[in-house]
Amino acid sequence: MAEEEIFYFDGPEALEAVFAGNLPKNLNLLEKELDVNVVSRDLWIKLNSQDPVLLARATSFMNEATSLYKEGLKTILQRDFEHLLSAYRHHREKEIHSMFSSRIKVGKRKPEIVPRTNAQLKYIQSIRDKDIVFGIGPAGTGKTYLAMAMAVSEFLSGKYSRIILTRPAREAGENLGFLPGNLEEKILPYLRPLYDALYEMLDFDEVNSLMEKHIIEVAPLAFMRGRTLNHAFVILDEAQNASRDQMLMFLTRLGFDSCCVITGDPSQTDLGRNQESGLIHAQKILKTIHDISFCHFTSKDVVRHALIEKIINAYSEDLAASKSRKKP
Repeated sequence: MAEEEIFYFDGPEALEAVFAGNLPKNLNLLEKELDVNVVSRDLWIKLNSQDPVLLARATSFMNEATSLYKEGLKTILQRDFEHLLSAYRHHREKEIHSMFSSRIKVGKRKPEIVPRTNAQLKYIQSIRDKDIVFGIGPAGTGKTYLAMAMAVSEFLSGKYSRIILTRPAREAGENLGFLPGNLEEKILPYLRPLYDALYEMLDFDEVNSLMEKHIIEVAPLAFMRGRTLNHAFVILDEAQNASRDQMLMFLTRLGFDSCCVITGDPSQTDLGRNQESGLIHAQKILKTIHDISFCHFTSKDVVRHALIEKIINAYSEDLAASKSRKKP
């Protein structure tokens, strides 16, 4: 005989919020992923199954999703709903609870940001605990995005009085001198990813106002020379393209009551063949300093489109095969 559990909701808004605004789609996902029967009528959802273990797991999922909404998550995003569902499918309930408990609050009208892998969770915790944190790994793992979310969150909470975002103005073998336009026009393409992340976490007008007041500053790495950055959350992005001297210069800009996050992918450096990446060098000589945290990501931490992990793995395998063929 099948057993069942019924969940009642206070109103249509609550029901839609818990199911990420995609009720029909996500009811089907719930049924498929957790192997239970799901029936929805008005403001209630009934789960039933011949297997009490499967029913208990699906019930636990519903309790968790509902409690997240009641705790103030407002609307669960589709990606978070699927992430939560996947965790219950693979018996990672305790892990997922820690991730949602560590979610990052950003702008008032923006959704909270949830870490989606253990590496991301450790990264966020390190940023909260340490003054200097390195986030190292491939594209799509959330290194810059999560650092930006933490910068916005800590700024809004009053912990820091400004946000400074920087990256080397060098990509794909190009230097600023080869690009058309004035200095501002030359710099903009290198800094656009940082602007994109900011606009996801704060309202457009709010970002522009804070930038006009120089509370949020976005600038190429060369502009950091000679400065002391007090009471600031500072992010150096694409750090694999910083030279050893630039990395030393940047790290020594850290002032009082400040936090510094350095992100990069050592496999994607655009420096010359005979020029060592400052990111790679920093890993070698700073790894024993307790007050500095190194957080490493792999292709398993990719949280963009599922194809990105496959692409990264394919290129990694090709690179390894190429090196193997070159060996005498």
